[in-house]
Amino acid sequence: MTYENLLLSEENLILIVTFNREKALNALNRQTMLELRHLFGEDIPKRGHLKGIILTGAGEKAFVAGADIKEFLDLGGEKGREMAQFGQETFFLIERCKFPVIAAVNGFALGGGCELAMACHMRIAAENAKFGQPEVNLGIIPGYGGTQRLTQLVGKAKSIELSLTGDLIDAQEAHRLGLANHVVPVGEALNAAIAMIEKIAAKAPIAVSKVIEAVNAYFEDGFDGYEAELNAFGVCSNTADFKEGASAFIEKRKAEFKGE
Repeated sequence: MTYENLLLSEENLILIVTFNREKALNALNRQTMLELRHLFGEDIPKRGHLKGIILTGAGEKAFVAGADIKEFLDLGGEKGREMAQFGQETFFLIERCKFPVIAAVNGFALGGGCELAMACHMRIAAENAKFGQPEVNLGIIPGYGGTQRLTQLVGKAKSIELSLTGDLIDAQEAHRLGLANHVVPVGEALNAAIAMIEKIAAKAPIAVSKVIEAVNAYFEDGFDGYEAELNAFGVCSNTADFKEGASAFIEKRKAEFKGE
């Protein structure tokens, strides 16, 4: 696929994905969602090893300011459900990615943009970031997993409040609630995300991917998170990286992990 709305840049095994519709505040239209689905479903699995992936928005005004509302006008009940299902499936690909995915949030992360950020494993917010699920103002609700992930991150009562009022919260409040991992000065979110991925990259790659898998299992229907942890621990225990990590600890040296 040729990406029209996503700019891809890979540097030092870190893939930076920029939503490039600045004039539309990087809103998620159908084309962007198709590209995102292809990127995480087809492209990234073929790229081999990556240290991690960063999602960010072009410009300082918006990460992603929501879905493209003009495309909602022809929705009926079945079309609406199909669109939401496509969005949920796409965001599950992000959430289940074996590489760490960080949202570097600059400006607005509203509606589908907030849902996108929450599908990432972590969120680093610039001081000008604004988060919100204002769909109720349009007579609809979050449809890309927002009611579920917001509840997971901030708790039931606050999730219901934000989704019923449509209120926006700033970066500091998002951090206080647990929606944002860190808050940094405007213009520094991308650099902070890169630094976080570099820090994680010093760890054993298989263990990193298994942590993501086991934590996700806690929230997935039909999965026993404890059983998932047991299985992941068993896999890691049988790796060369585990032997290297244990030996390095005993020998008081830095471990050299190879992802094996």
